[in-house]
Amino acid sequence: MAEKKFNTTLAENRKARHDYAVLDSLECGIELVGTEVKVVRHGEGSLAGAYGAVLGGELWLVGMNIPVYAFGNRFNHNPKRNRKLLVHSKEIRELKLKTEAKGLTLIPLRLYLKHGRVKVELGVCRGKALHDKRDSLKQKALKRDMQRM
Repeated sequence: MAEKKFNTTLAENRKARHDYAVLDSLECGIELVGTEVKVVRHGEGSLAGAYGAVLGGELWLVGMNIPVYAFGNRFNHNPKRNRKLLVHSKEIRELKLKTEAKGLTLIPLRLYLKHGRVKVELGVCRGKALHDKRDSLKQKALKRDMQRM
């Protein structure tokens, strides 16, 4: 009997859904070195302040912090290095057009395991204005009050 493998969330960017309106999302693979995988699987990666960028025809995750592996040696990784995201070239071209022409940005929403591989959910987002954020908080409070009753 085959064992079912579920998606395990390793890190989540909660602030992203507050600061941005997520229009679309995309699943991407991420290129990590050995010690980075160990730290991420332990749940220590942080997506706060990270964003996606198309640089030289490739998609990169910029600003993601993965702390140094505690039991690593001299070959430990750089915590703030840019990490390559693995998507099809057609998708890269589409994302480049969206970010350049429409003023959208690429924000990582969560980092998770899928069938033993680390994946990133990348959101195509538009920044929210202050009144939009207040509106979202009001809607959330109303929904919570309705559930209580």
